[in-house]
Amino acid sequence: MAASAEVGHTPDRSALVRALGVTLVPELLELALTHRSWAYEHGGAANNERLEFLGDAILGQAVTVMLYTSYPDLDEGELAKRRASLVSAVALAEVARSIGLGDHLKLGKGEELTGGRDKSSILADTVEAIIGAVYLDRGGDDATALVLRLIDPLLADPARFGAAMDPKTSLQEMVARLGRGAPAYEVVDAGPDHSKVFTATVIVDGEAVSTGTGTSKKQAEMAAALEAWTVLSAQSA
Repeated sequence: MAASAEVGHTPDRSALVRALGVTLVPELLELALTHRSWAYEHGGAANNERLEFLGDAILGQAVTVMLYTSYPDLDEGELAKRRASLVSAVALAEVARSIGLGDHLKLGKGEELTGGRDKSSILADTVEAIIGAVYLDRGGDDATALVLRLIDPLLADPARFGAAMDPKTSLQEMVARLGRGAPAYEVVDAGPDHSKVFTATVIVDGEAVSTGTGTSKKQAEMAAALEAWTVLSAQSA
């Protein structure tokens, strides 16, 4: 069940704190969870976008250093590909779902009604905001440690990590191995021009296999492709 987010009331975040493995000043954690839609509906309160900006930089640095030190035999091009995969909205949204982050988001009514708690773009942005909040509250070492804990499950699953690096190509290769038709993508968008959300559906042999969302058509297609890869992998196991 989604956590309450009324003004003046601090919901129980203990499950989220346990999943993150780090404690935060409650006010800073609440800010990290506050989407701009909630802030707009509550008189222009502060939202998490500045924390997201900070967390994005910390995430990139932590992943870059980890890859450089952990994979001494990889060239610059391969390191860049792996970094792009690990910091992508697709990967971060998967991380967010694994820790139940969607239940804790503070969203406006419109986002609630359109499934905002499971939108990859919102989930990914919130992960970055939390990283930024940890940096401000606990310092760089704790923020880096959080990043490494969050991405460890991706690194521990080489097949899925490989698929996340290039979901559309990985899906194309999988359906070919299964003897099925090439995947097709249907994309729709919603929202104002400055804040559109795209939803992509993967169609294989006339059947809708998965959907994905993002702030661009490409991002939505990648999210949908990775989900389709996961579904078909499970079916063929």
